[in-house]
Amino acid sequence: MGARCYIKKFENIINDCDDFFKSVCARGEYRGKSRFLYGESMGGAVALLLHKKDPTFWTGAVLVAPMCKISEKVKPHPVVVNLLTKVEEIIPKWKIVPTKDVINSAFKDPIKREQVRSNKLIYQDKPRLKTALEMLRVSMKLEDTLHEVTLPFFVLHGEADVVTDPEVSKSLYEQANSRDKTIRLYPGMWHGLTSGEPDDNIEIVFADIITWLERRSKEKHHDRAVSAQSPSQSYLSNGIERLAISATMGTLRTPQRQSNSGSYLCGLKGRRSFRHSAM
Repeated sequence: MGARCYIKKFENIINDCDDFFKSVCARGEYRGKSRFLYGESMGGAVALLLHKKDPTFWTGAVLVAPMCKISEKVKPHPVVVNLLTKVEEIIPKWKIVPTKDVINSAFKDPIKREQVRSNKLIYQDKPRLKTALEMLRVSMKLEDTLHEVTLPFFVLHGEADVVTDPEVSKSLYEQANSRDKTIRLYPGMWHGLTSGEPDDNIEIVFADIITWLERRSKEKHHDRAVSAQSPSQSYLSNGIERLAISATMGTLRTPQRQSNSGSYLCGLKGRRSFRHSAM
């Protein structure tokens, strides 16, 4: 019901997610289990705001190309933003915000890009005025309050992302007051890390996510402190250089792969979920 992809207040999304997720966590079969947030792009902003709403509730968060700042390459000119702000209460649902084609900018693999275009469930019109301005305000607010983040998190970002700014993910890593934080940057990869890259790249991303989740889940259940990983570089089988940086508790160690023994991503087993997000 209602206008499609219309966000009157971003706070409404946060409150709805908070109520629903906590109602799931309260069920008997889930009590006492780890509670991880997962967010891609705008979902990354939602995850961070959920954490800020209740800083001690969540075990950790996986943030894939989070919308902590909208890239200058797709953001409207400041003069345009100022003009639109003056009329947002008059025509909040109008689709008049001038933006570049996000699908072209987010999905590298041309076959996956066309699959996205042919998916009727994916909104492809211009953003509604109020929606665009709410997203812009939230990204600016997050950029100014990165130091308030305290939960364990794993942020992943493609260095060639022109939709959300990878530099702000670096700032999140540097400024956050989390004792357990990890950043992984993927040279040459775009915004759609889990759905727009070639399959080999997508496998790498999901393997990294599952390894991070496994380690923290096991350590939580065994009540072990998480140690830190020092900056390191390695080369993937497809020739892409991966920069891995993480800091925890002030000690150092070399990253290690762990075998998959858990079930994550809505109960789907295996090295990755086959239900890829389409942004």
